[in-house]
This record gives sequence, structure tokens and C-alpha cells, in this order.
Amino acid sequence: MIKSCATIALVPEINYGPWIFWKDLEKGMEKAAELGFDAIELFTPASTTVEFDFLHELLTKYQLALAAVGTGAGKVIHGLTLTDPDPGIRKKAISFISDMIAFGATFGAPAIIGSMQGNVLPGNDRNQTLSWLAEGLEILGEKAREQHTFLIYEPLNRYETNLLNTMKAGVEFLEKLETKQVKLLADLFHMNIEEADISKSILEANGHIGHIHFADSNRKPIGLGHTEMAPIAKAIKDIQYSGFISAEAFPEPSPDEAAIQTIQSFRKFFS
Repeated sequence: MIKSCATIALVPEINYGPWIFWKDLEKGMEKAAELGFDAIELFTPASTTVEFDFLHELLTKYQLALAAVGTGAGKVIHGLTLTDPDPGIRKKAISFISDMIAFGATFGAPAIIGSMQGNVLPGNDRNQTLSWLAEGLEILGEKAREQHTFLIYEPLNRYETNLLNTMKAGVEFLEKLETKQVKLLADLFHMNIEEADISKSILEANGHIGHIHFADSNRKPIGLGHTEMAPIAKAIKDIQYSGFISAEAFPEPSPDEAAIQTIQSFRKFFS
């Protein structure tokens, strides 16, 4: 069964971005539950931002699941990536993500590696950079296995990374790894930029997709851009995807309106 998910950002250093609810964890969860979402995805400064007991209490109170936890604050706040030429920074990045894996795993949720994958920096060798990425994912995949969960790697568009931009590139890269605990995140916004045929790309990535970000061509909630969602939804159902469809979209026109637009679109295509 495909499940709906709202996003909540709790990072003080960020005041705008593709998350539906902001700053107030309980208020966001209350609204998500009221609208009928199945889960939340959290973007926090660190693994210790939200106390376990408090989050467990709120998840129980509002009958929500924790779908995933983002790691992007590691780059936003600390400048950490898995492909930095400095081995000390790469080690810190692995440590930061490892802590997020452990945090999410206590609630059955995987961690997402998006911006923390980094870039091939000017003057650096691409193959060497990809080997650093592979090394990091091998270590973190094992961490995820130990925590009885999996890890999510997100191909980003060319304006955010020059590593792996398409689902095909992601599949080919992951299939070369020893770890089998890393899955792909199919982000419809990034795919709209990079994929010639989003539906086909989803079908060809069958078996590798562990999470989906639900956003339109302009990164607003689905229905507010020009993405043709019907064939994409069919492809998602055709691969028998049973995970979360998570609204990593701008909170426009407002958080409440974005949440309503998202859940209505989710029900239109997946209920």
C-alpha cells in the first residue's frame, strides 16, 4: 500500500525551502494528521534535535509514522559531504549520517543522502570523487544493515550536483556496490529536469526505489506545475511500489494550502 507523507523542517538556519511545515513539530504533525497523511518526513539539524520519547509520544498521539529523516543539515550547517577531498571532512560526514541512520532506525525510518553527497570540485578527478562516494555508501550501507533499515541515495539535478543526475546513473552506481542496503529516491522535481521520460525511468529502476518525493515541475505541490502525473502514478503502481510518497515541495501558497493540495493530489492518483 502506497502511503502519504508530509515534510517538516526544523532547521533554524533555513527559512525557506521544499518542506511543507516549518519550525513547530507538534503543530505540523497535528495538521498532517488532521488532513489524513500517513506519515511525516523530518529535516532536523542533528540526530539529537528531537528527543526519542517526545517524538514517540507525538507519533503515537497523532497516529503517524516516521517515513524518513533528511541529512542535508550536515552540509547546510557544517559543510560536510561524502566527496570532500579532505579525508577528515569525509569522516565527519560519515559520522553525521551514521547518527541520523541510528536516529531514524529507532522509528523504522531510513536516512536520506541528498546534498551531503557533494560534488566533483574544480581541479579534482571525477573517478576519485566517485570512489569516495562509493566508499561512504559502503560504510553507511553497513551501518543501515546493522540498524535493520536501509539507506536512501537521491540523484539530484545538474544544478545541485555533478555526480549522478538520473535514475539510470543511480542504478548503475548502486549495482556496483557490495552493500545491498542502499536504495534510490525518485524525486519528481529533479526527474522533471533530468529524465527524458519520468515514467520509463521509474519502470527501469524497478526494485531500486525506496522513497519518492512528490513535487511538481516548479517544486510546488503536485497540481501547481506542468508535470503530467497520471502516467507517472501508473508507473509507480506498475512496479508495485509500497513505500511513502513524500511532499518535498515548497509551502505555497501557504503551508496549509500546500498540504491540502498535496493530500488531494495524492488521493487523486493513489487512492
